[in-house]
Amino acid sequence: MKRLHVSVAVDDLAQSVRFYSTLFGAEPSVLKPDYAKWMMEDPRVNFSISSRVDLSRGDATGLDHLGIQVDSREELADIADRLATAGRAVFDRGEAHCCYAHSHKAWVRDPQGIAWETFFTFGSSTTYGEDRTTEAKPVDAKKQACCAPAESCCADNAA
Repeated sequence: MKRLHVSVAVDDLAQSVRFYSTLFGAEPSVLKPDYAKWMMEDPRVNFSISSRVDLSRGDATGLDHLGIQVDSREELADIADRLATAGRAVFDRGEAHCCYAHSHKAWVRDPQGIAWETFFTFGSSTTYGEDRTTEAKPVDAKKQACCAPAESCCADNAA
């Protein structure tokens, strides 16, 4: 069974956690110093917020990306095949550590340039991403964010 994923970049994580906890009527299922996630059944959504902005989009808050979380590698392959059939180039990220999870994922950009990921999570991680930990450290703005593909991977998908 698939689950919609919505990721939002926020300025103030604590304030946003209070807001979304009230809106959803539930505390986050995962809460870290820079990240929170609600795994809800009604509606069936994986909603996450992060104070770590996706540097591939610039230092902006708001919608970061959308996605579809799947329960198996077979479902992941099925969605990637559908995206390719729809005429969108798919960037297969393979296995990745992202958002405190170990996943296999693929990325695509829709006709308007919105990043979509499809992913199968099969474990947890102690770090936010492959090249980041919860400790703040200098970040080169030209480097790709932990989760999103580099702009060059999906350039042919941009509107």
